[in-house]
Amino acid sequence: MKFGIFYELQLPRPWTADSEYQLFQDALSQFELADKLGYDHAWVVEHHFLEEYSHSSAPEVFLGAASQRTKNIRLGHGVIQITTNQPQRVAEKVSTLDLLSGGRVEFGMGEATGPAELHPFGTRVRDKRDRWEEAVRAILPMFTKEDWEFHGQYHDFPARNVIPKSRQKPHPPLWVACSNIQTIAKAGEWGMGALGFTFVSPEAARAWVHRYYNNFLHNANRLTEYKDNPNIAVVSGFMCAPTDEEARELAAGWTFFIFALGYYGRAGVDAPGKSDLWSAYQSWRGSDKAKAALDNALVGSPETLRKKLHQFAESRVDQVILLNQAGKTTHKAICESLELFAKDVMPEFHALEPGHQRWKNDVLAGRIVLENIATDGYDIYAHQEPGQQRESPEELKRRMMEKDKAKATAAAK
Repeated sequence: MKFGIFYELQLPRPWTADSEYQLFQDALSQFELADKLGYDHAWVVEHHFLEEYSHSSAPEVFLGAASQRTKNIRLGHGVIQITTNQPQRVAEKVSTLDLLSGGRVEFGMGEATGPAELHPFGTRVRDKRDRWEEAVRAILPMFTKEDWEFHGQYHDFPARNVIPKSRQKPHPPLWVACSNIQTIAKAGEWGMGALGFTFVSPEAARAWVHRYYNNFLHNANRLTEYKDNPNIAVVSGFMCAPTDEEARELAAGWTFFIFALGYYGRAGVDAPGKSDLWSAYQSWRGSDKAKAALDNALVGSPETLRKKLHQFAESRVDQVILLNQAGKTTHKAICESLELFAKDVMPEFHALEPGHQRWKNDVLAGRIVLENIATDGYDIYAHQEPGQQRESPEELKRRMMEKDKAKATAAAK
């Protein structure tokens, strides 16, 4: 099993003049530490306008700085919003980072969330899946072709040689954001790595891993020509401390992450420059939902985390991505947690990686046949509540069409 770290660059209010500066400096130091400790990946999101929840609107700049302070750790776009970026700029930025880092980039691609992020870029929410698929078809040939043009519904690009080209050939490994758990199945069809969250149970993890690989092998639907990347990674709230009690005390940032994610999902950007999520969070942080979130996360002593991680390993997840830069978790607590985990937990699971790769090779070669396990009962992640299922692209389009029809009917009266 491999391990990554995950960064939204969260910054709850109140802020000072130096708050964002210190946030970025501390995060770069944490990347440098993770590299020295032997972590495998470091992932950074792209979000826009989501105050307190994510101040990471230019991940390529941050990762460019991180590339000069690290040597071995893989630097992951987790993800680039290819629905709000021009395709040619995406290819240029990813290739530049790959050159700066010596070929250490992981290229994750996402759709963005809702109207809060999409509308300021002139993108309709209902179109985001179609725009995403078209952007994939437009972007990926830019890494290899020296004379490429694209003419689609959303993008029109005359023949050009998009430069520079990435150091990794034909391109960095491809991933797709799977905030909607159903996208894991699509990731298998597309032949891309799946970036999801922690599953509700070992049985759910096994079911989704089997569905991913069976789709990868037997229901292929590649969007264009590119190199496959069969991998499943899951993000989990994280805090490692000498005792379970200490870890839970330090892990409040994870519950803020969940609260803020839900807040923007419900309310969107309702008061630009004036909202105060941290204050709103205070009445929620002691709730049963917050306590359950800690129970489901990788929060605890090294012994507790080893027990939980063996369930991940048995389900054949490739990578666990640890999120503890969240809420008001201090730089000191983050660093000490990374150090303790690297010393007392990570080596045991790194030692399992050769065996896992043999299993994967046998699956991909057809020497191991995975059972088709129904995923119908596992339609949410561990941090979500029943009824919080994300709409499918088809459901979203249908709802928006009905909304438009209702508006037109009301206007005609």
